[in-house]
Amino acid sequence: MTRLTATLWTELPDQLHHGGEPSAWAKMTRPGQPMHSFLEAAFFDADSNLWLSDVPYGRVFRVSPDGTWTQMHQIDGEPHAMRIAPDGRRIAVDYRHGLIELTGDTTFDVLSTQDAPPFLGLSDMTYGPDGALWFTDSGRSSLSDPHGRVYRWQDGNLRLVLDCVPYSNGIAVSPDNAWVYVAATRANQVWKFSTRLPADGAPMVGTYLHLSGGLGPDGLACNPHGWLAVAQAQAGRAYVFDALGDPIADVRLPCGLWTTSVTFDPADPHRLIIVDAQYGGVFTCHIPTPRT
Repeated sequence: MTRLTATLWTELPDQLHHGGEPSAWAKMTRPGQPMHSFLEAAFFDADSNLWLSDVPYGRVFRVSPDGTWTQMHQIDGEPHAMRIAPDGRRIAVDYRHGLIELTGDTTFDVLSTQDAPPFLGLSDMTYGPDGALWFTDSGRSSLSDPHGRVYRWQDGNLRLVLDCVPYSNGIAVSPDNAWVYVAATRANQVWKFSTRLPADGAPMVGTYLHLSGGLGPDGLACNPHGWLAVAQAQAGRAYVFDALGDPIADVRLPCGLWTTSVTFDPADPHRLIIVDAQYGGVFTCHIPTPRT
């Protein structure tokens, strides 16, 4: 595995720092600590803008290719992740409200999930190549109470896929739409299962990666080569693995330990973006093709 050091690309400007009382989510997550933001869920849109969610203060930011930050949404909620759906809607997973559509600067609609039980507290989301939305519902699950969930939402139908994960968190789909990867944060593992779900019941699931250190894997991302990037929470680093699970790179941040999110730049699949929530920094690193 190649050891690399990321460089700072941009950071949340001071004027966008939250300066008031920490939110209830901030107090629960980092009791007694000031928190001006907690950035998560990086992704690029078709115009090469980077989008980020600020969980405790209900904000969604857009960062232009030149590093200019714009606050696009601020809602009374806790959006852990947002994506632009294939039909152009801005869909988010919100810890407090569930699955929502951002409809304006400060407004949102809660999307109907039919007769599904109440969510525990949604964590992350991704769209597969076929347009299916996969999302995680971690709540406060852990090894002592491993009931975190994974859902698939497709053609208006919601399916509970798993309900046994010790804090289901980051989620990614392989570029060939064959596999789903899920961060089981509190087990320090990444799980893997087929997108071809059985007619009934849970799919067979295996441990794709067993990591160590920090808190465990948080955000996940795939590139067109089938590589999987993993943000290792509370460790100040990200890992990149090939489709077989062999290590490619260990990327360290020059500062910050709250590594929350990773994404590959669609314009350059070797460019990895890593988000640190401790300081509100966005880092970048070129991941070389491994030698054979």
